[in-house]
Amino acid sequence: QVQLVESGGGLVQPGGSLGLSCAASENILSFNTMGWYRQAPGKQRELVAVITSSGRITYADSVKGRFTLSRDSAKNTVYLQMNSLKPEDTAVYYCSARALIIYWGQGTQVTVSS
Repeated sequence: QVQLVESGGGLVQPGGSLGLSCAASENILSFNTMGWYRQAPGKQRELVAVITSSGRITYADSVKGRFTLSRDSAKNTVYLQMNSLKPEDTAVYYCSARALIIYWGQGTQVTVSS
C-alpha cells in the first residue's frame, strides 16, 4: 500500500506564501503522475498541479504564475510552493499519486485570511 505523507499548510495572510511537502513510501518516478489537488468547502476536488514521470508539469489556470510544483526523486518527495496566496486558495490540499489506481494523502488545511 502506497503511503503519502503531507506536511506544511496552515494559516497565512493574503499575499503570503506557504510550502507543502508530500513524501511517498515508494519511488515517485514509478508513478504516472504525482501532484496536488484541493477541495474547498462545498466544492468538488480540483487539480492544482501535477507532474508526470517524465517531468512535464500541468498547473490549474487559477494558480499559474503563483504556485510551483517540484520534486526530489532522491527523497521521494514532491513540493508545492504557493506564493501570492488569495482567500480563494483556502482549501484542504491533497497529495496524489497515480499508478494503476490513484493514491491520496490525508490532506492538509490551507487557510488564507486576514
